[in-house]
Amino acid sequence: MPKESKKKKAAQIQRVKGMHDILPDDQWLWDQVRSATKKIAEYYNFVRLDTPVLEQASLFERTVGEATDIVEKQMFIVQTKGKERLVMRPEWTAGAARAYIENSLSQRGFPVKLYTDLSLFRYEQPQEGRFREFHQLDLEIISSENDPIYDVQIMLVLTRIIESLKIKGFSISVNSIGCKSCRPPYKKELQNYYKGVKSQLCADCARRLEANPLRLLDCKEEKCVELKKNAPIIIDHLCNTCHNHFKQVLEYLDEVQLPYALDHHLVRGLDYYTKTVFEINCEGVDFAIAGGGRYDYLIELLGGKNTPAVGAAAGIERLIKVMKMQNPEKKPKEKQKIFLVHIGELAKKKSLSLIEELRKANIEITESLGKESLKAQLRVADKEGCPYALIFGQREAFEDNIILRDLKTGTQETVMLRKLAETLKKRS
Repeated sequence: MPKESKKKKAAQIQRVKGMHDILPDDQWLWDQVRSATKKIAEYYNFVRLDTPVLEQASLFERTVGEATDIVEKQMFIVQTKGKERLVMRPEWTAGAARAYIENSLSQRGFPVKLYTDLSLFRYEQPQEGRFREFHQLDLEIISSENDPIYDVQIMLVLTRIIESLKIKGFSISVNSIGCKSCRPPYKKELQNYYKGVKSQLCADCARRLEANPLRLLDCKEEKCVELKKNAPIIIDHLCNTCHNHFKQVLEYLDEVQLPYALDHHLVRGLDYYTKTVFEINCEGVDFAIAGGGRYDYLIELLGGKNTPAVGAAAGIERLIKVMKMQNPEKKPKEKQKIFLVHIGELAKKKSLSLIEELRKANIEITESLGKESLKAQLRVADKEGCPYALIFGQREAFEDNIILRDLKTGTQETVMLRKLAETLKKRS
């Protein structure tokens, strides 16, 4: 007889490069971030807005800027059968502005305060602190007034969220990048400076010098970071309106005692920003954990009315990295559950309805219904650190009772099923 051929093992499929799994042991950290965001944002009267993962490509090309890394290199573009160009959202503010206009959210009355937490997608080179799918918490304040108090309030809300996560050693850097009136003369001076050192620029910066010289200040290439140190600063070119706006921002920051440092070369990586921009950095990591700024022209650029606004965002993966670094082994103790052991087919069948009855009584149960032997199930109970086991066998299923065993002392008693919830509540 011919030998049976050995069955070939199926090839293992790996996760996509730049993506990551959020494992069960880390979920409590994600819950903390989301819970803190919801609690604090809603205290300050923010309401949640969720937008689709897919948006029109033109939404970001028009707002983020064609000479930015996001539009030039990082967008995940989806071509539909109808030749429609869609993008997996690379950032949220433009989508929030689109939703604000399309759904007439101005009818809620000003200011409109929006928050969310969501996944974003950028085709970046994966490295520490950078993924191709990542998550952010976002805050936006859309107002009828161009009032600097909202610039500071959004920084305040963001820092309160960070503080509630027990993150220490973070600092705020602020700058003003002016407006349509005062920015052009500064751009000209910036171009003149960089033309003198053009041979030392990276390829991207050399290409962007004419189209968008502000982007050079946001470059992370080491040689460009060095050149930035001697670049002209925009604070010397601000018009009276922008100068007074920024002066008030700093006064409000002093009033609420938010420590800050001036960074005259801070611009952020998106073209829609105006006036105030800020970043939050933290000791021990070499990337910003949060940032934001004002975007007074964005809503008008998307077909809405001239409406001032300011936004902020924090990277959730980055926050969690800092939380783990600063507070290792701080996972809260989980509430100990009671383990249900079944013995025999009838008890196994009745276990499902028994679990439902205990759920209604708010008693937390864990089990291993797929295992049949008493020993195997008790091993699982021991591994999970359960203080008590409910042993439900054929006899107990017929007699409507159950054995309650203390897994530490080994003592046990028989309890009628109708009195089980009451008995367990006394033990908790």
